[in-house]
Amino acid sequence: MAVTIRIPTTLRPLTSGQPEVDVEAGTVGEALAALDAAHPGFTERITDDSGALRRFVNVFVSDEDVRFLNGLDTEVPDGATVAIVPAVAGG
Repeated sequence: MAVTIRIPTTLRPLTSGQPEVDVEAGTVGEALAALDAAHPGFTERITDDSGALRRFVNVFVSDEDVRFLNGLDTEVPDGATVAIVPAVAGG
């Protein structure tokens, strides 16, 4: 299924500046793996050593946080958008 991944500004150097990348995938995990295959370096930046999303990285499918769905196993409908959103801290 065709999925669009929105790339945050901080990770766009990995995609040569592209704000969005289209991949074929059925789950969030497959989408992120396809993104890393096309643009190496994403996996190490957004997942920890166990393969789980890092605490400071949020991933949304159609505005729904995948942590409250099925995590990386969340299904991605054809034509959906997956957004990678790094957490912002301040104080």
